[in-house]
Amino acid sequence: VQLQASGGGLVQPGGSLRLSCAASGSISSINAMRWYRQASGKQRELVAQITSGGDTNYADSVKGRFTISRDDAKKMGDLRMNSLKPEDTAVYYCAAFVRIRGRSGSFDVWGQGTQVTVSS
Repeated sequence: VQLQASGGGLVQPGGSLRLSCAASGSISSINAMRWYRQASGKQRELVAQITSGGDTNYADSVKGRFTISRDDAKKMGDLRMNSLKPEDTAVYYCAAFVRIRGRSGSFDVWGQGTQVTVSS
């Protein structure tokens, strides 16, 4: 079971990016999906999360600019980022609580990071 994050890159201030997170493996269900970020020299912070029921939460710093979504049929999640600012520069990680076929309980699975750089 793994998560694969993609979509990072270099973008100018005011620009947009879409990050994607693809889950693979023997997953029976995906519960809350989250996106975190960690800027150089700073602690990792929760950026956005979406529950299995579609409820969303955002960090105050990204409200109104970022949108988290999920497609359970495809086992994927997206983070659409608009009006990007230099302070959004960070490594972004996706994570999800998943249930694995044949195993009891829920597992917190993390993807590798993807770099987002906002600079002119």
